[in-house]
Amino acid sequence: MNTPIPPPSLTSWHPDAVQPADRPLIDASGRRVSYVRLSVTDRCDFRCHYCMAEKMTFLPRNEVLSLEECLRLVRLFVERGVDKVRITGGEPLVRKDILWLIERLGALPGLAHLVMTTNGSQLKRYAAPLRAAGVERLNISLDTLSPQTFGALTRIGELEKVLRGIDAAIEAGFVGTKLNTVMMRGINDHEFVDLVRFAIARELDISFIEEMPLGPILGRSQTFMPAQDALNQLGEHFDLRPTQESSGGPARYWRVPGSRTRIGFITPQSEHFCETCNRVRITARGELYPCLGHNDAVALLPLLRAHAEDGPVAAAIARSLALKPEGHRFNEQIDNPQVVRFMSMTGG
Repeated sequence: MNTPIPPPSLTSWHPDAVQPADRPLIDASGRRVSYVRLSVTDRCDFRCHYCMAEKMTFLPRNEVLSLEECLRLVRLFVERGVDKVRITGGEPLVRKDILWLIERLGALPGLAHLVMTTNGSQLKRYAAPLRAAGVERLNISLDTLSPQTFGALTRIGELEKVLRGIDAAIEAGFVGTKLNTVMMRGINDHEFVDLVRFAIARELDISFIEEMPLGPILGRSQTFMPAQDALNQLGEHFDLRPTQESSGGPARYWRVPGSRTRIGFITPQSEHFCETCNRVRITARGELYPCLGHNDAVALLPLLRAHAEDGPVAAAIARSLALKPEGHRFNEQIDNPQVVRFMSMTGG
């Protein structure tokens, strides 16, 4: 049984926990933050059930980070030891002039890994320019190979556009592209074997992700599927070999001999990985969330716009680590989410 973890609080900040703004980012648990997930928009051309409501109210333009502000924030994090940045949304490729930002991030000294999570719908247009601009790797959401199920899950999405986007990523020369599949019992659990075969045939990786209790969405306990169930199912069809490989994120991987495909499992509920968490998230409105599973955040956007000098923003980033808790309690919240913001608002 997991020991309950008290939520962090701004009132719990202590001067000893506030780091100078020019040192590497290390939280109170001794974990070094080396990975930032930056949402560049809360908008998306899909409306996936587990990510957002059917009728969303999106942020007005003046409340969203400008591309210049995104670049400034990433630079400040890289100066403090962050070497991996993932661009997310919403759907990042619906952001106007997104290539302007990607090209500048790709040339940023000290940033070793620039990656992106996308639903794939825009990749036919953007795959080649993204690779040329310096994106190292893509994660592409793909929960089903059924056009009917895809339409129901995304409400307005077209599976064929995503499949063309995957082909475009392959043609552009991306290596190590990973498919992300959210596991939903009774919805797509009968397709896991086919999804793995799809990945193997295209030399793609694939990660199966436990659904997380984010946003006021009912019925998750009925569709929640632990990763072990999926692993058992796949083990009946594939010779799965555990590996210690890591992509710098939370997935734990298995290999299929004779293929280049890694099969990963991300288990925020059944077996959380908080002890090795090395990441923070920044929303499209400039809120820094040290933990996906808590509501505490630091508002960076007002500081960015109030101060031309970097000092106050860098100091706020350093202070934010006092809010990074030892862990979350997703496993206790499946039917009673404590984080009421949708995943699309935090960044995928």
